[in-house]
Amino acid sequence: MSALPPFHLAFPVRDLSEARAFYGGLMGCPEGRSDTRWIDFDFFGHQIVAHLDEARGASEASNPVDGHDVPVPHFGAVLDWEAFGRLQARLEAADIDWVIEPHVRFEGTPGEQATMFLRDPSGNALEFKAFRDPAQLFATG
Repeated sequence: MSALPPFHLAFPVRDLSEARAFYGGLMGCPEGRSDTRWIDFDFFGHQIVAHLDEARGASEASNPVDGHDVPVPHFGAVLDWEAFGRLQARLEAADIDWVIEPHVRFEGTPGEQATMFLRDPSGNALEFKAFRDPAQLFATG
C-alpha cells in the first residue's frame, strides 16, 4: 500500500474539554492548534478538528451490516493489527460503552478485518479497523 496523503475532517462536539479528554487523553491523539471554539488533533496521522457546537445531538441513523446496526455517519481509522489490539485494550480498560464490540469479520477470506465501533462524548460514532493483510483493504471477495 502506498503512502496516502492525510485527510482533514471537521466535526461538531458539544464541549471542547470533553473532546480534549477523549481524543487527546483516551485516544492518545496529540493536540495541534486550538482556539476558543475548535481543537486540531493528530488522528493517526490525519487532521481532525473538533468544532464547538453546543446544540450537538447524536445521529440515531444506522444501516444493517452483517447483523449489526452500523451508525451513520461515522469516521475512524484503519490501523495495523497490533495498533488495533493496543487501542482495543486501552478502550476496554476505560470501560467504553461499545456501539459494536470488537470482532473479526470475513475470517479466513479476502478482506479479513477486525472492527469496533464506539461514540465520543458528543455522540459522534467512530469505527476502527485492522486488516490481517493491509493490501486487502479494498478486497471484494
